Amino acid sequence: MVVQCRNDHSGIEYSAIMENSHSPRHDAPAPRAVLFDAYGTLFDVYSVAQLAEQLFPGRGQALSLLWRDKQIEYTRLVTTSRRYGQLGTPDISPPFYRPFGELTRAALVYAIKKIAGNDPATLGKAEIDSNVDQLMAQYRKLDAFGDAREVLTALNARGIPTGILSNGDPEMLSAVVRNAGLADLLDHVISVDRVRHYKTHPEAYALGVHAIGAPPEKIVFVSSNSWDALGAAWYGYTTLWVNRAGLPFEELGTQPTRTASTLDAVLEFFPA
Repeated sequence: MVVQCRNDHSGIEYSAIMENSHSPRHDAPAPRAVLFDAYGTLFDVYSVAQLAEQLFPGRGQALSLLWRDKQIEYTRLVTTSRRYGQLGTPDISPPFYRPFGELTRAALVYAIKKIAGNDPATLGKAEIDSNVDQLMAQYRKLDAFGDAREVLTALNARGIPTGILSNGDPEMLSAVVRNAGLADLLDHVISVDRVRHYKTHPEAYALGVHAIGAPPEKIVFVSSNSWDALGAAWYGYTTLWVNRAGLPFEELGTQPTRTASTLDAVLEFFPA
């Protein structure tokens, strides 16, 4: 199911920020549920690179990377920006919010224009629209990472509730989960769309707490995005950063509870 939350402050409880630490807390309570980020964590967002390479020979990988970066940049822009006179007023409806599908499409148009040189003589509007339609269709059919099904199956066998907490809008999430064949392995598919704040806003992370019915420290939040793992840690979640690319973590004084290169590390939180 897609879990949504009331779009006002009275329906959201904020968790205390975790203390800065460079090592896992050994006195933390045992977790009892797992929430996964979707794009880049369960689903390979760069699997569209193959199609992008077909459409833009020699530039497909660059297009895919730019598309993803601009997509995340847009989520931050619409979450944090306000008009003059709105500061200090109740933040009920962010004025520039747009659903994730719209931001993803806008980010793709930007990426194509930049890769193609923004020259109408090189790439006209009709061709851009055709390329966008093809790549957006592929985005709704992203491949799951190879270890996703195995890990979710193992968690189910151990009786651990599982879910997705994602920036994706309900339609996009339903499509990608169904296409990957993971629907039967997830108890919750949670979209930030109802609260109209993208991660790392605390109202986005609060959705997971309300869905699971447990405090954040008793929920493992799994993400391959270091900024997402950090935001979840600051909110109060027990965190696993899946560092597939061997990158350094964010240099802001807080470390994830655990770091690993594959999803199966989440099973270490729940010994069989």
